[in-house]
Formats: sequence, C-alpha cells, structure tokens
Amino acid sequence: MATIDPHSPRRSKLIPVALGAILAAVPTAACAAATPAAAPTLLGAPVEFFLFGLVLLGVAIFHKRALVVSLVGLAVILSYEALISGFPTGIGAAALGEHIAHEWVIVVNLILLLIGFEVLANQFEQSNLPDHLPNLLPDDWTGGLVLLAIVFVLSGVLDNIASAILGGVMARHVYQRRVSIGFLAAIVASANAGGAGSVIGDTTTTIMWLNGISPLTVLPAYVAAAGAFAVVGPLGALSQHRFQPILAHDLPGHPLHWRRIWIVTIILVAAVTANILANILSEGEETAPWMGLALWAAILLTSFVAKPDWSVVRPAAKGAAFLAALVVSASLMPVKSLPDPSWGSAFSLGLLSSVFDNIPLTVLALKQGGYDWALLAYAVGFGGSMVWFGSSAGVALTNEFPEGRSVVQWLKQGWFVPIGYLVGFFVMLLAFGWNPAPASVPIVR
Repeated sequence: MATIDPHSPRRSKLIPVALGAILAAVPTAACAAATPAAAPTLLGAPVEFFLFGLVLLGVAIFHKRALVVSLVGLAVILSYEALISGFPTGIGAAALGEHIAHEWVIVVNLILLLIGFEVLANQFEQSNLPDHLPNLLPDDWTGGLVLLAIVFVLSGVLDNIASAILGGVMARHVYQRRVSIGFLAAIVASANAGGAGSVIGDTTTTIMWLNGISPLTVLPAYVAAAGAFAVVGPLGALSQHRFQPILAHDLPGHPLHWRRIWIVTIILVAAVTANILANILSEGEETAPWMGLALWAAILLTSFVAKPDWSVVRPAAKGAAFLAALVVSASLMPVKSLPDPSWGSAFSLGLLSSVFDNIPLTVLALKQGGYDWALLAYAVGFGGSMVWFGSSAGVALTNEFPEGRSVVQWLKQGWFVPIGYLVGFFVMLLAFGWNPAPASVPIVR
C-alpha cells in the first residue's frame, strides 16, 4: 500500500500545485456572497472563506491528523463569527441556534449513516460472501471493471456511502488486501456517479426531491454518469490490475454464513424503506434523521441474531466527526447567492464541491432556481470524487483504507476521475443542452 513520507520535499512541492486550482475557487465563490457591511473582507471576499481554505489545506497536508485539523478549524470559524462577523442567520446565540436548527438533521443523519454502514460492512465481511466473488468475477482486469459496475448499480438503489463501503470490502477480498489508492478513487467515483440520477442515491438528489424536484427530472443525470463511468471504470480497473491482479478462484475454508447475509439484506431494506417513506411523507424538509435512525434500529435488533464486531465503531466515529466538522464549517460560510444559473456555473459548482460541501451548494441552488437540475445533480454529486474528503462516500471508504487520505496520491493515482468528470458533463451537455427549470422552486428552509 502506498505511503508518503510527511517530510518528503517532493510532497511539499506537489501539494500546492494539486490544491492551487481548487482552493482558488473558494474566494471566487465568495465574490457572489452578500455579507453585512461591517463584516471584514480580504481581497474583496469574506475572511471566513480564507479560514475555510486554510482548514482544507491543513487537511490535505496533515491528513493523518485530519480530525484535529477539522475540529480546530471549526472552532476558529465559530469564534470568528461569534466575536466579529456574525453567523449566516444573524448575530448572537439565537442566530447560532437558528442555524443549528437548519443543519442538525443533515449532520446527524450523516454521522449515523457513516458509522452504521461501517457496522453493516462488518456483517457483510463476516458473512464470507466477498470471499466467493473470485469465482463469479472475470479473472483479468475486467473483473475490477465488473466490481466497479456493481458499485455503480448499488448506489442507485441504496446510497453512495453504503455502495462505496461494500465495494471497498469486496475489493479487499478479491485483491488480497492490496487495493491501490487509484482504485479507491474509482470506487468512490462509481458510487457517486451511480447515485447522481437517483433521488435515493445521494443526499443532494434527496434534497432536490424533498423540495419538489421530480425523480424523473433528475434521472437524465445518468447520461453524464455513464459517460464518466466509461472513463473511470476501465482506467481504474486497469490501474488496479497492474498493482494487484484479481484472484482467479475462491480461497477454501470460507463457508457462507447465511444468517449474516440475511441481516445485511434486512438492514439495507430498512434504511432504503425509511428513506423513501420519509421523503414521500415530508412537506419539504426532513424533521428527523429517519434513514439513520432506521439503519441503527435494524442494526441493534439484528445484533441479537449475529453480533457484529463493535470495534469498527470507533474509527468510523472519528471519520464521521471529521466529515461533520467540515459540513458544519461549510454551512457557516456567508454565501447568500450563487452566480447566475448557466452550464458554466453548474460546471464550476461541481469543481467547488470537491472541497466545499455540496449540500449547502444544492440548497442555495434550489433557493435561487433556474438550474438544469439533472446536470447540477451530476456536477455536485460526482465532483466530490476528485478529492478523498470531497464526498461522504470518500470519507467512509478511507475509514476502511486510511492510506487513501492523501490528496497528492488521490490526485496522482486517481488522475482519471477529473477527466471522467469533464467527459460526463460535456456528454450530457452536448446530448441535451442546457435545460433550466423555472426560476423558482418552493423550498422550506
């Protein structure tokens, strides 16, 4: 597995180059922000954006201390807004309380899902089902391609977090625990692409559904997703085949444990059912983290039948806390509007979502209206694949594979992911053009 010397001069040279273009997008987005007249600015942009940029840079450089960096960064941003600039909802404790009331469901749901799906993955691994995949998958590089296709399909009906984790577990077994960082990036990209056209496949598309966007409106995002997968799938599989070929046959001594297979099925059905029912019965906004609660209810009930290894909860909780800190920090940015809707701004939002949480970006886009929702769903959903912490699927998978928490290696070995983003975006744009929705969409927030 690839490792990097934190004191390597090569690493110190590559990081600014790799992050420069992405971090430059943060103050660019801030130019569209409406901030109070008294709020300090730097180079024409709110200071908060530069604080957040430093947090992202710190995560990239000190990736082995990502949790500490994100929590310290959140504390600094909260202190700055409490003492100097004010929160997005106003000034004072009441304004902070109002902001928390807006964000707590999404944050708690993410925490419950990230930890819960790690427990689910442990049940899946203990079922020994992954050990029986070599006889089912092709023996050459196309075996990796089929595995990525499975992740793509699963994401459309489950969730991009679950499909990425399950894909990582399968890869660990069929590649004898030697999974390249490039293939990890391909798994995350496949999960995010697979969820882009499904309103239950990604948090951003679910938010669109909650706010009146028809599932059929989002569905054409699969055209872009298919274009991206056509690049990411073969190139990711080939890179993994060069790193470690797939097992040709099942290893003996791993009998199937059907109780755990049924437990995995029951947990997934409970989570998906809760997600669908909550969205159907919602009046524009979820009132509780129903999917996460249903997931954990199923986990706890089925644990009496076959106990999971609860030791996986601790590292998963650290990853969940890290992502929650980034999500809350991003939600505190004083962005009041986005650039005028166009295919160019949708493309830029996809790039920005690689480092800036795509959930508040999606909410702002819904408030503004006038976007091509299918193209935007693909952009903000798949865009986060370009950096390991750019999506919840990436954070979840790197809980299983900590060596993936290197921005330099993620970009170096997963170089085909940004190319896939470009190909998918422009395939859809050329096929359908820019089809903006009416200028306003009802949203309760």
